[in-house]
Amino acid sequence: MKKLMTFVALLSLGAASAAWSETREEVQNRVNNASRVLHEIMSAPDRGIPEEVMEHAKCVAVVPHMIKGGFVFGAENGKGLATCRTANGWSAPAFFAITGGSWGLQIGLEGVDLVMIFQGDRGMQRLESAKFQLGADASAAAGPVGRHATADTDWKLNTEILTYSRAKGAFAGLTLTGADVRRDNDSMDAFYGHDVSTHRALGGEVAMPAGAAPFINAVRGAKAQAHGRN
Repeated sequence: MKKLMTFVALLSLGAASAAWSETREEVQNRVNNASRVLHEIMSAPDRGIPEEVMEHAKCVAVVPHMIKGGFVFGAENGKGLATCRTANGWSAPAFFAITGGSWGLQIGLEGVDLVMIFQGDRGMQRLESAKFQLGADASAAAGPVGRHATADTDWKLNTEILTYSRAKGAFAGLTLTGADVRRDNDSMDAFYGHDVSTHRALGGEVAMPAGAAPFINAVRGAKAQAHGRN
């Protein structure tokens, strides 16, 4: 019975996501939650994202409270937002949805905060494409955790996207392979009030909305918080 309830819950989640159009207030709440998640993660004394990773980041994406669960087959379903470095600072945010599957025995539903660090121009191009798959179209790996990451340079040289998760207070690198990342049209329309392409938003061609300030400030402050853990 528990397995059946979990399966029904996942089906309901997917159906609801497809059927409901989001309001500006709902999207703003996600912006605020993503800001809080990043701030709390970077405030961890010894378990945050290393300063070197934040320094090297081309884009930063956060999915607050991604739903992960199932049995035999796992499932991920969440919505988040991202910003990228431009010549004039961090860009206006672009909104995306992430769905995917993983193999393994998993019981029940679990809320997971997801952070993805996109490295270099190739990582940014994946995000701007508005649709790609982790592990297939873009290389992804669990990111290093702690104060510094200089001892192991593999994260910098060989991986386009570093992934992290926080569940029940525990923060760690996350191996997330096979998940699909795509543009969230409803959230983009609700937040901007008109059609804005992911490429233009992340490329710095869109004026920064006032509502984006909490998230952009959290990204700007992430390196300072990492440095403060030293």
